[in-house]
Amino acid sequence: MTMYNLPVERMTVSPPPRLRGTVRVPGDKSITHRALLFNAVAEGDATITGFLDAADTRDTLEAVRALGVDVDEPGEGRLVVRGRGRAGLTEAADVLDCGNSGTTIRLLSGLLAGFPFMSVLSGDGSLRRRPMGRIVTPLRALGAQVTARADGTLPPIVIEGGPLAGGQHITTPVASAQVKSAILLAGLAADGPTQVTEPAHSRDHTERMLGAMGAEVAIEGMSVTLEPPDGDLQAIDVRVPGDISTAAAWIVAATLHPDADLVLEGVGVSRSRAGILDVLRAMGADIDLENPRVVGGEPVADLHVRSAALRGVRVDGAIVPRAIDELPLLALAGALAEGDTVIADAAELRVKESDRVATTAATLRALGAEVEEHDDGLAVAGGARLRGAPVEAAGDHRLAMLGAVAGLLAEGETTVSGAGAVSVSYPDFWGDLARVGAAPVAART
Repeated sequence: MTMYNLPVERMTVSPPPRLRGTVRVPGDKSITHRALLFNAVAEGDATITGFLDAADTRDTLEAVRALGVDVDEPGEGRLVVRGRGRAGLTEAADVLDCGNSGTTIRLLSGLLAGFPFMSVLSGDGSLRRRPMGRIVTPLRALGAQVTARADGTLPPIVIEGGPLAGGQHITTPVASAQVKSAILLAGLAADGPTQVTEPAHSRDHTERMLGAMGAEVAIEGMSVTLEPPDGDLQAIDVRVPGDISTAAAWIVAATLHPDADLVLEGVGVSRSRAGILDVLRAMGADIDLENPRVVGGEPVADLHVRSAALRGVRVDGAIVPRAIDELPLLALAGALAEGDTVIADAAELRVKESDRVATTAATLRALGAEVEEHDDGLAVAGGARLRGAPVEAAGDHRLAMLGAVAGLLAEGETTVSGAGAVSVSYPDFWGDLARVGAAPVAART
């Protein structure tokens, strides 16, 4: 274990003269969660290669084990899930601790709604403030017995599982893969088809994986319809591609740094996730997709990113769900672009691990950028001259990485407090930062 893996409270970053190298970012968090959960209720053994070993995915792993599923860890980024089939899960002896992971609590809630036992799901203080009415209401519409704190809107969530009603058409108020997936997973236990319609396309890993495991999944426009399988899902091996949301830190750093040339190997580039590439290219970024291939049903490529001058753009509408986790980094790109950048239709940022509208604005302002907060996004004045300053991660892994990337581009030193938050999705982030030419310094106070 390197020093960078340790749970340091503060890291200090300075701008390096150049950024060079090849980075293999950790496995995709969304796909890792799904590979664990779906194979747990499938028939047979499945090997997950490229498993993201981070705090959020560990929460899902331990929840699966608490429900009676054996998972072996042979090492080298591999897991073997010994699927129990739908009849094989058992009631957990304690509360299922979902930690900081919204994906874990929402997908598990949908999955467990159809099992004939009681489940209680909770998490840390941040997770207990995140909105759950968006899954509680549709699960109740399917006939699930679900209760939650604050009139069904906040964790803990209590589920008395059992048979669910098919033939339901659920329209969601937000485009959210977590909400869509919770409903579809509940639909596995329904006595007929379940249809979900979103206002815009969200990431589609659930549809891809359930279809590969034998469920009948049909997509038409903004609607997804699932026909529950006659028997169990069939376990499938999953090779997890690199996470584009994690790669985003390097993409933005290499684009904005005046002397950069980075290759990011094996990154998932599904259209439902690659909104950041579309936005940055519209801004003038120099990004090549090399060696494109399909791995485990997911499109993958090596991303070659070089320094480029950017121009401001407006980010709104259907592209927002495809870039939701990357919007803080795109706001940073806007601050250093020519002209202004506006991010709108992104109220979902308010209910992430932190209020990412407020925390992104605070980070950029601390470094000298001019930023306006709106209810649903940000307006960022371009042409900023960033100067190093103390910034706060606010318990949010995306904000910790935002602060670090900004520190590569700002004059002087930038100190990120709460730097250990990166362990949620990228435990060796600080080590990789050192390997491409930066030299973050741990400060233990």
